[in-house]
Amino acid sequence: MATPPLPKLQTARRSRFALRWYSWLLLVAVVAYGVAFAMHWDDRGALWLRERFESPSERQASIWLPDYRAVIDAKLLPGMEKDEASDLAYDPQTKTLFSVMGKNPFLVELTLQGDVLRKIPLVGWSNPEGVTVMGNGLLAIVDEREHMLSMVKVDATTRELNRDDFPKYDLGPSKNQNKAFEAVAYDPRRQQILLGEERPPALFSWKSDGSEILTGDKQKLANDELDIRNLSALAIDPRTGHTLVLSADSHLLLELDEKGEQVSFMTLLGGFNGLKKTIPRAEGVTMDEAGTLYMVSEPNLFYRFEKQK
Repeated sequence: MATPPLPKLQTARRSRFALRWYSWLLLVAVVAYGVAFAMHWDDRGALWLRERFESPSERQASIWLPDYRAVIDAKLLPGMEKDEASDLAYDPQTKTLFSVMGKNPFLVELTLQGDVLRKIPLVGWSNPEGVTVMGNGLLAIVDEREHMLSMVKVDATTRELNRDDFPKYDLGPSKNQNKAFEAVAYDPRRQQILLGEERPPALFSWKSDGSEILTGDKQKLANDELDIRNLSALAIDPRTGHTLVLSADSHLLLELDEKGEQVSFMTLLGGFNGLKKTIPRAEGVTMDEAGTLYMVSEPNLFYRFEKQK
């Protein structure tokens, strides 16, 4: 068999090389699109562009998450590596934080520096995933597995909480029973409790005057701005009334205004906002009256963010 002329052989080799190069390029493009879609980078890009046109006064009237930087980064909560920190709430009266542990149910009180003050066993809860401070020692706790909202009283002498001792509210079925109600926040301005379903992400409100008695039934809120993979936690900024929406799967914290529209966002990936490493699984967020942000991540990590002047 005759050997092909050299020019034809070189052309064939270049064609095979080009085919392989285009195949790799196509694969990279497909993977990049998949990652971008999963992380909602297209939506984040649109919001980032929108942020560029916000006036200084509009930024001043919001939380403005891009200005926050981590000042406590991944501090370990001692002895809780097997307990799974699930949410976080700030108490303006005690100037402390309360967090629930989902795997081994208990409530932990923390200082604003992430130091443990006490642990309170939660007897009767299956999977506490959300907690919010109502005021005057009243806390609301969401049990995702039981689809239950409980109102509990906590004071300086509390050593244990038994679910059967407190009022309970059935949250009803969810579209995905294994990814049900997991987030809760009290909104004193609107006199309501805000509830969040994990997946698909959805928001509900329930009328409340801050007491253990809820009025009527929960109402689903129309919201097209929850372009996140899951909803892990909620918090209300006491200064602006804006809502913070945390997504562990999207590694993202969103700020929504009083109309439920996106205002700003903060990525939870390493290298951004003062984070050395990506927050593994952010499950709780809260904010104090000074605008300081606090987060917890599974398994037992604590974060504090402050706004740069």
